[in-house]
Amino acid sequence: MAALAGAASACLGAWGSRGETAGSSDRPPSIGRDFPALNQYVGGRLLIYLDSAATTQRPAAVLDAIDEFYRRDNANPGPAFHELARRANARYETARSTLARFLNASSTEEIVWVRGTTEGINLVASTWARAHLRHGDELLLTVAEHTSNLLPWRLVAQSTGARIRYVDVDDEGRLSLEDLEHKLSSRTRLFSFSHVSNVVGYVNPATEICARAHQAGARVLVDAAQSAPHMALDVRAIGCDFLTFSSHKMLGPMGIGVLWARRELLEEMPPYQAGSNMAHDVDVSAETWEHAARKFGAGTPNVSGPVGLAAAIDYAAALGRENTEGHEAALVAHALERLRSVPRLRLLGPPAAEGRLPVFSFTLEGIAPQDVARRLDAQGIAIRAGDLAALPLLRRFGLTAAARASCYLYTRPDEIDQLADALRHMARSS
Repeated sequence: MAALAGAASACLGAWGSRGETAGSSDRPPSIGRDFPALNQYVGGRLLIYLDSAATTQRPAAVLDAIDEFYRRDNANPGPAFHELARRANARYETARSTLARFLNASSTEEIVWVRGTTEGINLVASTWARAHLRHGDELLLTVAEHTSNLLPWRLVAQSTGARIRYVDVDDEGRLSLEDLEHKLSSRTRLFSFSHVSNVVGYVNPATEICARAHQAGARVLVDAAQSAPHMALDVRAIGCDFLTFSSHKMLGPMGIGVLWARRELLEEMPPYQAGSNMAHDVDVSAETWEHAARKFGAGTPNVSGPVGLAAAIDYAAALGRENTEGHEAALVAHALERLRSVPRLRLLGPPAAEGRLPVFSFTLEGIAPQDVARRLDAQGIAIRAGDLAALPLLRRFGLTAAARASCYLYTRPDEIDQLADALRHMARSS
């Protein structure tokens, strides 16, 4: 851990200039060595990766942890089997403990491994919601939700006769607490909302939202896909009933994520899938389900996924929460200033840096967002464009598509400068 802390501290301190052209003698500093994928050239220039809200790059510490598991400890986990099975089980359960601490969960038995945020939401919709919703009940969402926090509820509403209502946002994308108060009623069974918008990066006041929903008698699910990578999460302080996020947005591997839920809710929820490892005393006529989170772990587990996610959390912790949050806050302020200076650019979201994470969606007058992304890609700058899986929110802004640049702890101010300069040149030459 000491070696990891040293490497991480060196990484965070290395925000100097990077070489821009292939063959340049200015190689990336230590951050490029910690993140191998960043140390490559695209379009003849050193990659500037500004698509971290979709997926982050992985540090060598995470890649090494996954590689070590498969090289040394690969086996179906079990505490009472052979040596490799015991090692795999130890790493699997250590990862569960790491995630419980990360969320300040009451118990490791509240950590359900899922493939990502999407499966976490689908699990709750398919188990808790189907068991509790009746005709005439209401599900509450917001118009800012990602498709993955919209379609699962639409399916469960169609099958149960429940109704979906939507909380509005203001003209800058902030969730309207006034409209939330208006929409909450005795018929509301669950409110599911994104902690942070994947379009405007605004941080919703989750604790206050949960308190208001609970006063109306509703359960609350927090989509933390965009907040978990950037913020300390304390599920007990937030006061939610369910919270889910993805590993791949916070330095970890793809195909793994976490659903946290209150233990009493997990105990009453029916199984999501059935198979080995989630039941015992199984014979031809009876079975006994495992308890709490264990009930939702059917089949051979993805051990390397939790191992990689735990390594990602340890890596970020070694950087220091204050350091990374301070760096990202500075990035937000710098990016807002630079992007606003680009002619014909419309930046979505609140104008102030306070309460925002480094996610910047925009349009450039006269150039389609997808074309903006294509031109930037030719210069080695990776961003995302399209409906951003949040078409209702874009339509709230009068749009059907936008470009999005998103940053993370490895992003540097000079990369923001290069993005702004490229957009400025694009705007002036079109």
